[in-house]
Amino acid sequence: MKERFLELTQLGKSYPAPGGRPAVIVRDVDLRVREGEFVCIIGHSGCGKSTVLAMVMGLSDPTAGAVLLDGKEVVGPGLDRGVVFQSPALLPWLSARDNVLLAVEQVMQDASRAERLAHTDRALEQVGLLGIAEQRPAELSAGMRQRLGIARALALSPKVLLLDEPFSLLDTLTRMELQDELMRLWEAERKTVLMVTHDVDETLFLADRVVMMTNGPAATIGDIFSVPLPRPRVRETLADHPEYVRSRERLLGFLEAAESGAVRPDSQPADASAHDVVERAAPLPEVAEASLHPAR
Repeated sequence: MKERFLELTQLGKSYPAPGGRPAVIVRDVDLRVREGEFVCIIGHSGCGKSTVLAMVMGLSDPTAGAVLLDGKEVVGPGLDRGVVFQSPALLPWLSARDNVLLAVEQVMQDASRAERLAHTDRALEQVGLLGIAEQRPAELSAGMRQRLGIARALALSPKVLLLDEPFSLLDTLTRMELQDELMRLWEAERKTVLMVTHDVDETLFLADRVVMMTNGPAATIGDIFSVPLPRPRVRETLADHPEYVRSRERLLGFLEAAESGAVRPDSQPADASAHDVVERAAPLPEVAEASLHPAR
């Protein structure tokens, strides 16, 4: 497993503003994600966590720093990144199978149609949707549509899976079911995952490490927390683990401190290690899912 599989180096995003001074959204974001690691980014609304993810997706160009995936700089959207948004952005006139097949055709251009269909059906089967493959999105529940978005992203066989609050629009029961499904898929394939969420309990259930963002403007990484809960994690017994309450209190404590302005963005994250993020390098000189666009 590669220790520096996904790298965010001095990453920043700003926009022109009246008066000549740029409006800084995020700055100095340094992160190293190991191959096969599940990392969550949390923070208050407006802290720039989705902006960071959009730059990794290639949907937004950084104004400072760079993103590297498997040693190559990210420039624009690419098929090496599977993307799932809050809303799965399905094409309503296509069946569930054809929505996934559309992505498969981008990465299996030299394969026969039979091979593409077989790959598509395997992706649908992974998320339990093979039985409704001919139905259109309007005929599916919200949870099924989001499963379909995940199937489409996985069908690309991407190097990294990028999730932008994928369960936030779902009811509690459906959200828990899809968290369980995502955990099962991750444990089977060990894809590298970078996920934005605002749900502390979801983070503790899914993540290996948690990146905590300071409040904006000019938000940055305030702390990084390695989740001490063993895998595999079973929801029914997770809350009984002695580390669960302490971990939850630490994350909530950070969020409360960020909201009150007590977090010092310029200080080194307390949980930094050789594998964690604090390597201050010198700066480097929506229609559908981003994963459907060919790499430049």
